[in-house]
Amino acid sequence: MRFNVKSLSRNPWSWVPTLYFAEGLPYVAVMTISLVLYKQLGLSNADITFYTSWLYLPWVIKPLWSPFVDVVKTKRWWIVTMQLLIGAAFGGVAFTIPTDVWLQSTLFFFWIMAFSSATHDIAADGFYMLGLSQHHQTWFVGIRSTFYRLATLFGQGILVMIAGNLQVLFRGSIRYSWSLMFYGVMALFIAFWLWHMAVLPSPKEDQDLSQGRLRGMELMSGVWDSVKTFFTKFPLKETIIAFLFMLFYRMPEGLLVKVSSLFLIDSYANGGLGLSPSEYGLVQGTVGLVGLTLGGILGGILASRDGLKRWLWPMVCAITLPDAVYIYLSCDLSVSFFIINVCVFIEQFGYGFGFTAYMLYLIYYSRGKHKTSHYALCTALMALSMMLPGLVSGDLQEAVGYQMFFIIVMIFCVVTFLVAALVKIDSDFGRKTEPVEGNE
Repeated sequence: MRFNVKSLSRNPWSWVPTLYFAEGLPYVAVMTISLVLYKQLGLSNADITFYTSWLYLPWVIKPLWSPFVDVVKTKRWWIVTMQLLIGAAFGGVAFTIPTDVWLQSTLFFFWIMAFSSATHDIAADGFYMLGLSQHHQTWFVGIRSTFYRLATLFGQGILVMIAGNLQVLFRGSIRYSWSLMFYGVMALFIAFWLWHMAVLPSPKEDQDLSQGRLRGMELMSGVWDSVKTFFTKFPLKETIIAFLFMLFYRMPEGLLVKVSSLFLIDSYANGGLGLSPSEYGLVQGTVGLVGLTLGGILGGILASRDGLKRWLWPMVCAITLPDAVYIYLSCDLSVSFFIINVCVFIEQFGYGFGFTAYMLYLIYYSRGKHKTSHYALCTALMALSMMLPGLVSGDLQEAVGYQMFFIIVMIFCVVTFLVAALVKIDSDFGRKTEPVEGNE
């Protein structure tokens, strides 16, 4: 049977899952795997948190260069180029781990990986809106978020486990084991680069605007126009409400996400459930993943059928009310392992279902001219929405204990309901209104 690349490029299933897996993996490498690596290499906790916290910077400031990604070259070009650069950065980390200057060298390559990954995010999210119809954007929003999450779990679970198993195999050779693991990820990204070079479609809207008529001051004018229109595309009141929605819709989840994991593995003496690493891996890496996946896929299917506005309130309830399972678990630390799995499944299913509304709203707000740079600005607000509550969540939990902390999380769910009540969405956004050709 002849391999038909053109046919594959018309099928979103051939590139949406792999594109968003490739988007998530370098992020988790920079934010999570680097922590474990530096801890095993003997760096102090103070140094680890100081150095790795700075690696957030590219994702915080990526809107500053997102307009250039919008007008210079094509999104397709940015995607495949950044994937090759990310692969080279993984190789650089692998090569320099065994050297005497491992700290400076690996940090340098993690910086390259972080900036390349942030740029890849901009291009991939813009390409998603150019390469798919509005209906397919809605239908695949659950798929894309699911594969992004799969990359996160693959990175912080399987890759770290591989590095640990290699240390057993090579009798405690920490540097050599981590180096081999990073070389493996480098090979994976070379495969992503080759695959996407072959199967990514070439939408007519995906154009290099820096050539021909758009040069010099005209280019800067286009950049300024993209920033200005982001803040003026809707009336002032509606814009403020949109920003409040993007910042506060996930506030309870921002408080909960880190502390809930700590609660599962913390000792009974500290008020946690005391799960072993293998038990934690089963709960979050298997049962939780199934719940998250099903919730995300179901949310995308229902929103594509009836529109986002029809399912907004069920999604608001889904992303908030299931958080109460942690109050129950913190009240009865002797619950069975089965009950823990059921509770985590419920919470993760609700999060996957409710997060669909948030992602669709970012697409909704980004519509129109400069959609790529506008979506990048939206995702910067999304990152800020998780960063701000996350900064205080640990201190708050230590001050009041797990049980009271989870009660406070539920109280903050009121904020999610308030911003959802204020936001306005077209009734037909995301709804399938006509047959979609070429991608059926």
